[in-house]
Amino acid sequence: MSAPLLSVRGVTAYYGHVCALKGIDLDVNAGEIVALIGANGAGKSTLMMTIFGNPRARDGEIRFADRDITRLSTHEIARLKLAQAPEGRRIFPRMTVLENLQMGATAAEPNDFAGDLDRVLTLFPRLKQRVGQRGGTLSGGEQQMLAIARALMSRPRLLLLDEPAAGLNDRETAELAVLLRAICDAGTTIMVVEHNMSLVMGVADTIFVLDAGRLIAGGSPRQVQSDPRVIEAYLGRTQEQPS
Repeated sequence: MSAPLLSVRGVTAYYGHVCALKGIDLDVNAGEIVALIGANGAGKSTLMMTIFGNPRARDGEIRFADRDITRLSTHEIARLKLAQAPEGRRIFPRMTVLENLQMGATAAEPNDFAGDLDRVLTLFPRLKQRVGQRGGTLSGGEQQMLAIARALMSRPRLLLLDEPAAGLNDRETAELAVLLRAICDAGTTIMVVEHNMSLVMGVADTIFVLDAGRLIAGGSPRQVQSDPRVIEAYLGRTQEQPS
């Protein structure tokens, strides 16, 4: 069996004096959509940010494509074909769609902007129609598409997405599910933090569940749904404010 694309072993991370991650162990295999779920403060976004180098892991090891990236800077990690679309989209609202995509291409080596642009706009035909439009004038769903498309311009092997369905309506969420599967099928492995359980259960191959900074369960959607630890820690709770 080949080595996992991403391997996290014994990782702890802190915000100041607060331990946010407590000995996390998990693997992500190439060609998967992996979801991180859990209640508010569980450590999901922190884990994703730690993989990307900010905050740095205090203990443990993170390996990507069989290379130790634990102590690398975020810039160095991005050069290794790992990209992130953070929570809140964070597009450049005064720049056009094209200019936003140009910003995403800066980590791609060697540079083939025209080819990358054609590939990404084929995945996002709505953005192709709005390529000269300012990002801030797009709808919420279109801005989320732009954030993901910008990350894909670097040709990542692993794409980290934080709450991509936040603020989307049912139609846009359904479109997002189709898009995530298309991205994965085209060769990009995905790790997603998401509280929309319908989306997670519909697209994820593997789900990891965090609770208070610890990994408490992992497996297929069916396995996770039936795990009593998950039901107690997350799925069985009222979910007014998941994160």
